[in-house]
Amino acid sequence: MPSKTIVTVNSTGRQAASLVRVASAVGYRVRAQIRSKEGLVAQELAGLPNVDLVVGSLEDAALVKNLFPGAHLAFINTTSWGDEVAIGRSLADAAKKAGVQHFVYSSMPDHSTFGNGWPSLPYWSSKFTVENYIRQIDLPSTFVYAGIYNNNFTSLPYPLFCMELQKDGSFVWKAPFNPDVPLPWLDAEHDVGPAVLQILKDGPQKWQGQRIALAFEMLTPREVCAAFSRGLNRRVSYARGPIEIKVSIPMGYRQQLDGISELFGKHQAPYFGPNLDAPNEALSLWEGYRSVEAYSREAFVIEERLNGMTWMS
Repeated sequence: MPSKTIVTVNSTGRQAASLVRVASAVGYRVRAQIRSKEGLVAQELAGLPNVDLVVGSLEDAALVKNLFPGAHLAFINTTSWGDEVAIGRSLADAAKKAGVQHFVYSSMPDHSTFGNGWPSLPYWSSKFTVENYIRQIDLPSTFVYAGIYNNNFTSLPYPLFCMELQKDGSFVWKAPFNPDVPLPWLDAEHDVGPAVLQILKDGPQKWQGQRIALAFEMLTPREVCAAFSRGLNRRVSYARGPIEIKVSIPMGYRQQLDGISELFGKHQAPYFGPNLDAPNEALSLWEGYRSVEAYSREAFVIEERLNGMTWMS
């Protein structure tokens, strides 16, 4: 049985929770930071074997200092809660001081660095800044870049990934992406955990300093809709158009959406930049991924029902 301890943060999020579930199941100890014990995922994690929950904010210096002593491994996915760059740096410093053997960080590219006149996405550039800091302090590390979550899709009126229910029972997905340019897809809850666990098993001797594209399918928007259509057994179509904002969203997210429209709609830039290999590298880590079609058939309906939708009745 594995005897190593893995640290995770923001552990009720899709990426970290996926790893916590898998690592716990195969015998790793997991020290999982969460902001609150409230909510279904927090309650689920509390009931898993080998999992110790650490409740509190990552802006608490004492909490961060005490996360890593005695731990061997870490999977860190920072978010826009608080100052992401400052939090990312403090986590990296604490892991370095504690002697963590392998620090896997969920990063994203800053497209403005590629020299093609592409804009920087604010949520991604913060992660890229943290990545560069981790490299500077010589922490044994690997960087995973997550594809578009299959789990983003919803019939609720949220921007960018709304599957809008039509009167005839069909769905329409409207977004600024070119309908015929492939995009990278990832079932975060199902597949991040097994892939990251394999990276941690392989260790820095194989993955030190490398960037890995976590995406198991490259599908165009038309192909995604065709997969949903097969999974749901109803018509699903794609319409290229501007992002529609129908609910209140934070200003930072609005800036992110504007950047996505320009970067991937206008410029049709490669999602991860020009150098990462998707999906081959992810498939080398984990072959049991859940496809977009399988997600739509097995999970989308359940998530919709939990959101109070009744179209499937």
